[in-house]
Order: sequence, then structure tokens, then C-alpha cells
Amino acid sequence: MAEIKGFKALRFNTQKAGEISSLTCPPYDIISEEQRLNFIKTNPYNVIRLELPREGENPYQTAGETLKAWEDAGILAQDAQDSLYIYEEEFTAYGSKKSVKGFVCRVKLEEFEKGVVLPHEETLSKAKADRFNLMEATNCNFSQIYSLYVDEDKTTRPLIEKLSQCTPDQELTDEGGVIHRLWVVTDPAVIAEIAGGFTSRKLYIADGHHRYETALNFRNHLRQTAAAKEGAASDYVMMLLVDMEHEGLVVFPTHRLVRDLPSFNPEELYAKSAQYFDISEADASQIEPTLEKLYNQNKKAFVLYLGDGKAKLFVLKDIAVLAEKLPKASKALRELDVTVLHSLVLEEALGIDKENMANQINLTYTRVFEEAIAKVDSGEFQCSFILNPTRVTEIGEVAAADEKMPQKSTYFYPKIITGMVMNKLV
Repeated sequence: MAEIKGFKALRFNTQKAGEISSLTCPPYDIISEEQRLNFIKTNPYNVIRLELPREGENPYQTAGETLKAWEDAGILAQDAQDSLYIYEEEFTAYGSKKSVKGFVCRVKLEEFEKGVVLPHEETLSKAKADRFNLMEATNCNFSQIYSLYVDEDKTTRPLIEKLSQCTPDQELTDEGGVIHRLWVVTDPAVIAEIAGGFTSRKLYIADGHHRYETALNFRNHLRQTAAAKEGAASDYVMMLLVDMEHEGLVVFPTHRLVRDLPSFNPEELYAKSAQYFDISEADASQIEPTLEKLYNQNKKAFVLYLGDGKAKLFVLKDIAVLAEKLPKASKALRELDVTVLHSLVLEEALGIDKENMANQINLTYTRVFEEAIAKVDSGEFQCSFILNPTRVTEIGEVAAADEKMPQKSTYFYPKIITGMVMNKLV
């Protein structure tokens, strides 16, 4: 099924570029302009200049020129041997110290309909156009797509653990306190053994849907223009692969904020929703513990926050109503908290349709609970819906059913750092 292999990563030469901690950055789509400029101020060789270019009349062209200049100057150097790159993140979440470990490799691009690489979320065209322009200008992947796999035989992860018992080749602590470690595996026999374990496995995209679809479009573009033939490096994309059963996997919820609805009326919302939900007063200071308790009971629940400490708890009465509302959807998709919220409340009760959601006309998103509260208190938003996280198993079930969740249904934490390994496509 999934075809994976090692590659010669492009990596920073820290003797010339500086400390690796000053050269890396979080994913481009969660970086503010102020943060971007600070990264460059700290070290002008920070990968942000390649991953999120803003300088020059044509920033994409500037990124391509910068990449070539850094390679020519030895700031970036390509590894001599095809390798796999074991990657670990150590972090704190929900009050506990955790770690998650996988490996970075090349994965052969396959159309979704082939059922080898499976998505779980919808994507936006604007983001894909941006990533395509960057890829066309640089011929490089600067960040990894994050994917999960099922290891029924329990063979790959023990091998990964064994290979990473030594001192890492690189280690850094980012500004959020997350420790990132990297081990380089060069033994061809070991690489072949790991790759062989994936011949019967599917991959489930956890984070990076836009980049994967862009990689497919870029591959097809190169073939159509005769710039690359089948089997070229552009037939592959760089991925981090993690065992879906890894106990270190953490998914944060993504909360919904509503703005500018011309006739928003909480009382009408309660009246329209009462047939589906038990609605009660919620203690605004106990929203997260209340939802966590219901989450552990497998209840479908969320909190509506109206500002000034006013909150309502919505608990679904009967999951069977989703089968009536979404008869063509799989059980896995119907029973997601976000599906319950979107179908019964956002669409039916508030009239925010799918196109509106996709264009974020009346809806926006945040993973930060405090922000979901503060922006309603400030009057910037009319209300927010506080959710529980999507379970990792639910992500796999929806993808396996060949369906996609609503946008922003998952937020894997921590994000993969950008700049430790890069993948040249030429």
C-alpha cells in the first residue's frame, strides 16, 4: 500500500548558520507577522524566510533565490546518504509530561481515491495556491506532513525506539518549552526493514492536508509540462509517520466563534435546539472540567458562551437523530462532536451553511480556550462554542470511511517544528 523510502535531507550547517534553535520555527500557518520578523531578527538564516516569504516584489521568487544562495554558501547542505530521521517531541499537555516519536521519510504520492493516503478534513483553495507557488519557486518541502499509521503487528515502533536510544544528532527546546530531538538512520538494511512494514498499511493525514493536495498538484504540473517524469523526486512528499496507538498523541479541541449574525437571539437558539439537547446553566469557571467529565462518559456535549460569565451547557439527548439528519454519512462522521454542533446548531438553528463556514463569514476558530472567552467578553464576537477534542480513533474511523470532517476539527499538539529536515524535489 504505502510506499516509503529514505532520502538525503537538506539540513542547516549549524557551524555556519548558528544554533539550530535559532534556525527553526513553528508551522507557517500559526505564525503572526510580528513573530515572523522576530525569527529573522534573531537569526537571518531562520527557515521562516523560506517557508513564509514576505520580502521582495515576488516573495516566492525571493524564497527560491534565498534557498539557492544558502546552498551555495554552505548554510544548507544535503546529507550524503539516503536516511530516515527519527523525530521526538517532549512536552506538557493537560498537566502531564508526554512525548511522541515517529520518523520522517519520503512517501509516494497517491490520489485519495486509491485509498492509500487518507484525508480527514476539508481544505481551502487559497491555502493550496500559496503552497503551490512556493513549491514551484523552490522545488522543496520545508515542513513535513503529519500522518498516522496502524501497526497491527507492533513491529515498527519497537524498532524506532531501539534506534533512538543513543544521543540524538540534534536537539533543541523551542519558545513554547517543547523539546525536539532528531536521530539520523543511515543503515540501508534498517531503512528497508522499516519501509517493508508499510507495504500493507494505509496512512492517515493528521495535519497537512493542504500541503499534501498541493504536492499532488505540483507533481501533476511537472508531468504535464514534461519537467519531470514518473519516478522523479516530485513523486514523493516528506512526511512524519507516527503510530496511531502512540500514547503521546494529543489532540486539542478547536472552538468556534460566531460574529455578525444580523438576528442572533440566544432565546430563539435555545427554543430551536431544545428538541435535540438538554440545555442547562453552566458555570463559566468550570467549562473545561464539565466538558471533560462528559467526554469521559462518551456524551456529545459543548458549551455556548455568551459573555460576561453567561454560559449554557448543551448535551445531546439521542445520537440517533444524526442518522435522520445525515442518512448518507457514516456512523463515524455522524457521531463527531463537531458534526453534532455544525448540523444541529450552526446550520439548522443559526443558519450558518457550509459555504459560509468555509469562507469564515460568520464563523472563525481558535484552539485557545481563553481566547474563545475573551473575544466574546470584548464584544468582538456574539458567542463562542467550546468543544471537547476529537479522539484520535475517530480521525482514523472517518478517514477509513472515505469521508472528511468539517474544517478545523482537529489540532494535533505539539506542531512539528519546521527546519530540522527539508526535502529537495529536484
